[in-house]
Amino acid sequence: MARWTGTWLSGPAAAGVSLRAEGEWRGRRLGLPEDGPGAVATFGRRLIAFVADSVLCALVAGLWTAPRAPGPWSFVPLALLYAVAVPLTGQTLGMRLLGVRIVQLGRGHPNVPRAALRFVLLCLLVPALISDRDGRGLHDKAALTVVVRT
Repeated sequence: MARWTGTWLSGPAAAGVSLRAEGEWRGRRLGLPEDGPGAVATFGRRLIAFVADSVLCALVAGLWTAPRAPGPWSFVPLALLYAVAVPLTGQTLGMRLLGVRIVQLGRGHPNVPRAALRFVLLCLLVPALISDRDGRGLHDKAALTVVVRT
């Protein structure tokens, strides 16, 4: 017997409903491939990459402020990581470990203002949790970027 929460907590897919038309995939409207390098990265990869970057930066901040806890200083290395690494290489260390990178639509790596806007919205978390059918969060839409697999 199915649980009474199965269809509304699990989303439309639990009820056998697909929000994509047949032959559609995340990133098709953006001209991206369905699979392989250049395809839209999954939410899980993006989340694990962000957590890896956050933990790494918290450790750096902890070493910097030792013996006291870093507190809000943890954001300083994270902001520097995103401000320097994303415009130069399109990825942070966590993104590199997970095989994803950020690209600006129609161009290569995002420039410094777009990377900064994306980082500020990412730190608010809510824009990153709301995504469209192409798998882009609101922070990516605002910065005209997309996270793709490498």
